[in-house]
Amino acid sequence: MVVTRAYLVQNGFISLFFQKSVLEDTAEWLALHGYRVISLDAAEWEELEQMHVDIASALEFPAYYGGSLDALNDCLSEVAVGSYGWSVAADTGLVLVLRGYAEFSVVDPVGAHRLLDVFARQASYAALFGHRLMCLVHSSDPKLSVPPVGGTTVMWNYLEAADSARQTRGL
Repeated sequence: MVVTRAYLVQNGFISLFFQKSVLEDTAEWLALHGYRVISLDAAEWEELEQMHVDIASALEFPAYYGGSLDALNDCLSEVAVGSYGWSVAADTGLVLVLRGYAEFSVVDPVGAHRLLDVFARQASYAALFGHRLMCLVHSSDPKLSVPPVGGTTVMWNYLEAADSARQTRGL
């Protein structure tokens, strides 16, 4: 899987995953190399408010967090510069793993897309400071297509880029 890791961010800071084993291996490798890996189950989000609660808790947003997409953008900009959510001194980078994304994108397609868009923009912003933010998105739908985020098309990870590589269920 060295190839996957080498190409992990070649197409942007957000990568799609279908096979759970590929996602788990990638997240485990990143954790072993000093990344703070935060995993959230987006399939449990029945409304946008639940997404905000989970992300705010996981990334240690301040108590004044407004629970809106604009507030998410503001707080993620603070995460990008290392104000909270992770330690830029101790961690190689921050990885947000979103499991069950396809299910949430059915519940709230606009909110699901905006989440990735905001994250992609803030990951680019973080790179200006030498900080690494990535989002690994698991989908049970092998044909999931995400509109461009942060000005970049969201791509399948290198090992699953070909449609034929996603022919089996995401085990």
